[in-house]
Amino acid sequence: MSRAVLSTSSKLSGVSYSLRGPLAARAESMRAEGRSVVSMNVGDPVAHGLPPRPEVVRAMRDGIDRSAAYGPARGLPDAREAVAGHYRGKGFDTVEAEDVYLGNGVSELAASTLHALLEPQDEVLIPAPDYPMWTASTVLAGGRPVHYPCDETSGWLPDPVALRDRITARTRAIVAINPNNPTGSVWPRPVVDAIAALARRHGLLLLADEIYDDFLYDGALHSPLATCAPDTPCVTFGGLSKRSRVPGFRMGWAVLTGPRAARATLATALDTVTSLRLCPNVPAQRVVPTALRVDDTKDLTGPGGAFRHRRDHLLRALAGIPGIHCVKPGGAFYAFPRIDVRRYRVDGDALAGGLLREEGLLVVPGAGLGPVPPGHLRMVTMPPCDVIDDVAERLARFLERHDSRRTWCGSVP
Repeated sequence: MSRAVLSTSSKLSGVSYSLRGPLAARAESMRAEGRSVVSMNVGDPVAHGLPPRPEVVRAMRDGIDRSAAYGPARGLPDAREAVAGHYRGKGFDTVEAEDVYLGNGVSELAASTLHALLEPQDEVLIPAPDYPMWTASTVLAGGRPVHYPCDETSGWLPDPVALRDRITARTRAIVAINPNNPTGSVWPRPVVDAIAALARRHGLLLLADEIYDDFLYDGALHSPLATCAPDTPCVTFGGLSKRSRVPGFRMGWAVLTGPRAARATLATALDTVTSLRLCPNVPAQRVVPTALRVDDTKDLTGPGGAFRHRRDHLLRALAGIPGIHCVKPGGAFYAFPRIDVRRYRVDGDALAGGLLREEGLLVVPGAGLGPVPPGHLRMVTMPPCDVIDDVAERLARFLERHDSRRTWCGSVP
């Protein structure tokens, strides 16, 4: 007797997540075979020897006995008040605990917001390069991602004119990722103001992915999108994964700002969507007040700090390899170097796949991060300096082997 083959959603044809996609699966298989693989693909500080502060872990332990029951759908009141107070300190003057939704990481809350917002084929403007969760979540919510370009020659800043030209009658929201993942660019106030003005003029929701807002280098200043648009509905996303170095705790938040009447319908829809998951991770919520009180990000990103020192070391290592150009990231903990594809004649998945296959180096191909010119790779800047040196040696060996004067890399099997 034959059995029918189950069909799956056609929406998945437009969904990919290159940070943990086929290349990452292949890397795990290589490790199982005993091969040496260096991972430069996922922004996990703990994996690179940067653990959380002990007070944060202790807060989880101390609260575990009080965390077995369900909590409120929006999150525990004291945790939400801690987030509200944190943002009032950043200039979100009117934020209250009722404006805060806690969730199991920004990824969950971004998806929930898009499900609450979009009708089928509604459009969301997303920067390119992008963090692929935004594109994938838009597709899964039934929407259509429309990418607006960020220009490498201007330090990976978006062009507000190009963004404006992509607004249609179906556009519902603008996503801003600042500081940016994957490029590390920090968008200056005039750019942020221009994005806010477009949303105001066209009645669009602002979605501000600012989880790296405290990861700033070399005097860079971050302008929160919500403070540039107090008269416009905005959802600001942040969390503990990066700033407190506890990505495994899965604790993020969404903060609603703008005129309350204008965002009341969205809040009601978010109440419905978030209630479907019953509640956020309760033990992780116990950590929030302590984590926001003992933050040490500035120590790590300032002169002599581990994040800054390792970023600088990676940039020097990349600069020493012929045919590589990299805009200096002013924030977050990623670099987005470009390989000279005319010299080495490798790009896209062929480049990232070849690096993994031949050198055991796992990076994120730029082709998986939206419409991006060929030859780009995303690399984390967090590994210790000896690991960075190893990465640079592997990359240099690969490029020397595939110099266009010698051979052609070809496609990845």
